[in-house]
Amino acid sequence: MKQAPQLTAETAAKFVKSGDTILVGGFGMTGNPTNLLHALAETDIHDLTYIANNVGEAGLGGGRLLRNGQIKKAIGSFFTSNREAVAAAQSGAIDFELLPQGSLAEAIRAGGAGLGGFFTPTAAGTALAAGRETKVIDGKAYVFQPALRGNVALLRAWQADEAGNLVYRMTENNFNQAMAMAADLVLAEVEEIVPVGALDPNIIHTPGCFVDYLVQAPVTLEGLGSSASVAASSKKVDPARMAMAERALAELRPGDVVNLGVGIPTLVADLITPAHGIILHTENGMLGVGPEPASGGALDYPINAGKIPVTALPGASYFDSATSFAMIRGGHVNVAIMGGLQVDEAGNLANWAVPGKPLLGVGGAMDLASGAERLIITMEHTTRDGEAKIVPSCTLPLTATCAVDVVITDLAVFRFLDGQLTLTELLPGATLDEVRAKTTARFAESHRHSDNVSG
Repeated sequence: MKQAPQLTAETAAKFVKSGDTILVGGFGMTGNPTNLLHALAETDIHDLTYIANNVGEAGLGGGRLLRNGQIKKAIGSFFTSNREAVAAAQSGAIDFELLPQGSLAEAIRAGGAGLGGFFTPTAAGTALAAGRETKVIDGKAYVFQPALRGNVALLRAWQADEAGNLVYRMTENNFNQAMAMAADLVLAEVEEIVPVGALDPNIIHTPGCFVDYLVQAPVTLEGLGSSASVAASSKKVDPARMAMAERALAELRPGDVVNLGVGIPTLVADLITPAHGIILHTENGMLGVGPEPASGGALDYPINAGKIPVTALPGASYFDSATSFAMIRGGHVNVAIMGGLQVDEAGNLANWAVPGKPLLGVGGAMDLASGAERLIITMEHTTRDGEAKIVPSCTLPLTATCAVDVVITDLAVFRFLDGQLTLTELLPGATLDEVRAKTTARFAESHRHSDNVSG
């Protein structure tokens, strides 16, 4: 059995050369090789292409490389979590390429599997499909995504044996497992290194043949950034938002696998009890999400897609990001509840590009909107300026086309019945005249739910 040599972070960082493409594991700062990145930040290496879900946080992890000017280009799905990355992209200090999170994960997996790329329905008909080859397969549009590989992968694992076999803890797997396969040289930062044979072969996620060097380094609270404590969680709660969350919960059925987006949808999680029989999925690699713990952080608990520590319910499971998005694209997630900026008469959704802000954070929204069996949108009926959000045709960058099934606002419930936007219910306190006045889209009116829409 080969041995994976053990190095210090400083020695391992010397394997990275100027101009290299590096793959960096982690979702937020969870499963992020912070020690390796900080050692790399102490070198004069520059002109790096940085492939990761996000560029760390301000001054932390990859954020330290960014602050030093060592990154030439970033390829990822969610840069908006680091204000310095947004500023660098806006100023032209770095080039960037934005990919849907599931396409990013699968592109890395494809690169590691020796494939040239793949066709995906995610992002079809959106701005992120511009310039890419598109094919219609079985009547559905698919976009070509080239595979991604790197010169060096920097990973974070929980345990390793001396042969380089790796085990990831909870939601720390995320992009690490695929990245271990997709680079010419793999440096794995781990908490614990044990003798060969000490790890049960049944629990190994990354076989040692993919790993070149090991670096033993601890995880610190500082290295976990905003996920270090559940105290960092902040939810905006008011009666109108809770009413929308309660109404969204009523759409769910026992046994549903449900993914909840950020914002209003996260409030639904607080309403779910074991009696509902609903299984929560989070795209960074967990099925069976429970409520937030009373205290603690990512050292003690898994995190959800909002980078907030959560608990695991009995029967929960963990997996890598590529598997998670295979669940989504493959139709194994029954319902996605997401926020929205606009929904139009055709069921198109715009929810990832905020007016006046750079288009730097799509995350998993496009994958979920196009991949879930049912898509429920929760949003205020109008903008802060009183402009309609249910419109004839979306004017903001699209998330998905013809995808929305239900819209729940602070005033009403709409459904797409036989392809037509239809008002089916008024929320308490709302009137039909008010809904008509604040909706620019054409819609039918249904009397299926009592006389709430009788005018």
